[in-house]
Amino acid sequence: MGWYVGIAILFIILISIRQVNEYQRGVKFRLGKYIGMRNPGWRLVVPIFESMQKVDIRVKAVDVPNQEAITKDNISTQINAVIYYRVADASRAVLAVENFRYAVSQLAQTTMRNVVGELELDELLANREQASARIRQIVDTLTDPWGIKVDNVELKDVALPEDMKRVIGKQAEAERERRAVVIKAQGEVEAATNLSQAAVMLSNSPGALHLRTLSTINDLSSDDSNTVIFAVPLEVLRAFETIANLKKKPE
Repeated sequence: MGWYVGIAILFIILISIRQVNEYQRGVKFRLGKYIGMRNPGWRLVVPIFESMQKVDIRVKAVDVPNQEAITKDNISTQINAVIYYRVADASRAVLAVENFRYAVSQLAQTTMRNVVGELELDELLANREQASARIRQIVDTLTDPWGIKVDNVELKDVALPEDMKRVIGKQAEAERERRAVVIKAQGEVEAATNLSQAAVMLSNSPGALHLRTLSTINDLSSDDSNTVIFAVPLEVLRAFETIANLKKKPE
């Protein structure tokens, strides 16, 4: 008789053992009442009277599906994101919310649409990191009573309608053309300034223009062209003018 009792007790002990892994925490109940949280290791859970729910505390990456949102300037967009979170308090994750995974996903979708609705399209495209940080802050605050810690939220894609893509492409093309015109005008101003400075230097140095002309002719001599345009220095023209004036004077 004693052997049967011993075997029965051993059998009850064996079926009462529950293993909690290092990446888990156990939430234990006795007669339906919460009695504490169990750390990793072997734990005894008496059948019928006690139960234990294990919660994974590793970081989870949840893909938030495509959500249609309207920006502040009334432009329809398709956005999707990924949210990284972990269970900071396993007891609250079990007691405070029925299914924290589903709840976090739904909250992230709603918050993402609300945040996008507060931004204009240009702000959303240019400041995607700020929008992600805003979503993370809101979701982290609202899930704190559930024992959830949101580590990061990343907006993966912002899809625009085809007609809006064409409008943005035209805007970018016009902006590039404007920059090209401005750069060309700046080049013309710089060239005119340099030519003006060169003219002043040549006019202040007697014979400099003649030497520059000879240097230009020397450069042209290496070409195959037979046509040479020779610029007569101003000093020569002034000399002819002086001679002409002397001849006109009465004797």
